[in-house]
Amino acid sequence: MGFPKGFLWGGATAANQYEGAYNVDGKGLSVQDVMPNGLQTPPTEEPTEDNLKLKGINFYENYKEDIKLFAEMGFKVYRTSIAWSRIFPNGDDAEPNEEGLQFYDDVFDELTKYDIEPLVTLSHYEPPLNLARNYDGWTDRRLIDFFNRYVRTVFERYQDKVKYWLTFNEVNSIIGAPANGAIFKSKEELTTEELWQAAHNQLVASASATKIAHEINPDLEVGCMVISMPAYPMTPDPEDMLAVRQFENQNYAFTDIHVRGEYPGYLKRYLKENNVEIEFEEGDAELLKEHTVDFISFSYYMSTAMAHNPEVYEGSEGNIMGGISNPTLESSEWGWQIDPVGLRLVLNDFWDRYQLPLFIVENGLGAKDELIQDEEGNYTVEDDYRIDYLKKHLQQVGEAIEDGVEVMGYTSWAPIDLVSMSTAQMSKRYGYIYVDREDDGSGSMERYKKKSFDWYKEVIETNGQVLYEDYSK
Repeated sequence: MGFPKGFLWGGATAANQYEGAYNVDGKGLSVQDVMPNGLQTPPTEEPTEDNLKLKGINFYENYKEDIKLFAEMGFKVYRTSIAWSRIFPNGDDAEPNEEGLQFYDDVFDELTKYDIEPLVTLSHYEPPLNLARNYDGWTDRRLIDFFNRYVRTVFERYQDKVKYWLTFNEVNSIIGAPANGAIFKSKEELTTEELWQAAHNQLVASASATKIAHEINPDLEVGCMVISMPAYPMTPDPEDMLAVRQFENQNYAFTDIHVRGEYPGYLKRYLKENNVEIEFEEGDAELLKEHTVDFISFSYYMSTAMAHNPEVYEGSEGNIMGGISNPTLESSEWGWQIDPVGLRLVLNDFWDRYQLPLFIVENGLGAKDELIQDEEGNYTVEDDYRIDYLKKHLQQVGEAIEDGVEVMGYTSWAPIDLVSMSTAQMSKRYGYIYVDREDDGSGSMERYKKKSFDWYKEVIETNGQVLYEDYSK
């Protein structure tokens, strides 16, 4: 069992969850700056002190120290995002903010110093707030032009520093979490047609970004990024299997359009049955068809279960999308069901369906960690539970590679503790590096290596071979 030579090992973060400096050096407000409780409550009018994302973990000032730690682990790739409002503070500005551009120049230069390849997400749940307040977010077609201006600016600026790009983080999440797409209307106000029109506008913008990237530099590689969540039928009843198919099709619709360049028949039927008419402007169909992605990236945290009569079962928590609790699986402290084999299934399904390179760009365990002193007086976290979770998932990646799946790399979420997107907490920790900050905002911001830090370092050093050995260090 082995990982291919040149496999891209690393970690993934998002600007709005760790950068901080929300109003520094010309940056405008993003939608996340008024979402202090993640997806739990409506946005506030202005940024409030209880919003941990405003300060994050202060990567803006500590990026050199943090990247040095990533390099110590041996990262080959580091996934991050550009805060759109750091480049175009209002989203619809005519000219970019040079101080914002320079910050990312500095970050990419620091990564290059350690031979770490950047993997950059263009829009990771952080559109400029002005686009939500004055345009109703991605429901407005004008955002495509604003996005084009932004992506052309960063592609031209960083074309010699960044090879790998992602357009929209978890692009299919807009159906379940419209606020991440700068749509602040309540569920009662937002129509199904508006929601799918917003999704269409993002899909067109993604294809346009791919076109612009390839025009500027043919060597640039652009991928889509989706939530993956396999579903299992609760019983052998064919109606339960149909419920599974319908749930998974809602996710496949986005990869089908990104990869095949056209709306699949099952989505057309769904839209017709729900009286949804997508407004295609002239050139949309050709753009989608001619500018498909170079690779597929995805997040994987959990699986779910489905039934044609879900009301008789217990519901489950999940990454934006819901479902039914699977009684055969254990769950994390936040109710996310743990299913390593599901990752192998996802990899095989994507590969069989598309035959495009795959990149796992988010996978990890959110848990409550306890900072302790070891026998030598050093602070650490004995996170064997995280090592066990990651080891079992990576073993299944190895199985998928043996199945013949082409996997480019793996960036776990997140290599360093940061503010949770869904709950806006610090206590839901994912990192190999502990950050001393609490849910009430207190803490020194000091960084401490967890036990998983050295474990992941050895995973990278051995190109995955240590996954098949006992780890007792």
